[in-house]
Amino acid sequence: MLSIVISLIATVVLLVWMGFFMMGSLPLLVLKHDTPLDSRFIRGLFNVYYVAVALTASAAALSFAWSGRPAFAFGMAFIAALAFALRRWIIIPRMDLLRHTIPAIDASIFQFRRLHIAGMMLNVAQLGAVAWALTQLGL
Repeated sequence: MLSIVISLIATVVLLVWMGFFMMGSLPLLVLKHDTPLDSRFIRGLFNVYYVAVALTASAAALSFAWSGRPAFAFGMAFIAALAFALRRWIIIPRMDLLRHTIPAIDASIFQFRRLHIAGMMLNVAQLGAVAWALTQLGL
C-alpha cells in the first residue's frame, strides 16, 4: 500500500511540473525572441523543466517498479529518458546554437520560435500520456 501511495505522489508531482511548464511557457510565445535575454530565459526554463521531469519521472519509475507495476514503471522510465535526451542532445543544444546567432540572423529567430513550440508540443504529449495512464491505473 505504501508503495502505491509513493507512486501516486511521484506521479502527481510530475503532473504539477508538466502543468506548470505548459502554463508558464505558453505566454512566452508572445516574446519576439529577438534578444539574447529572451532566448536565455526560455532556454533556462526548458533546462529546469527537463531536469525536474527527468528526476521526478525516475522517482515515479522506481516507485512503480517497487509496487509491482512494471508497465507503469517502464512508461515513467521512458518519460525520464525522453526528458534526459531532449535536454542533453536535442532541444537545449539546438537552442544554444541558435541563441548566439539571434541578433544577426532573422532566420534563427524563426527557428528558435519553432524549437520553443516543438518543446511545448512534446510536453503536451507527455502530459497527456501520463494523465491517460493514471486513468488506467485501476486501484
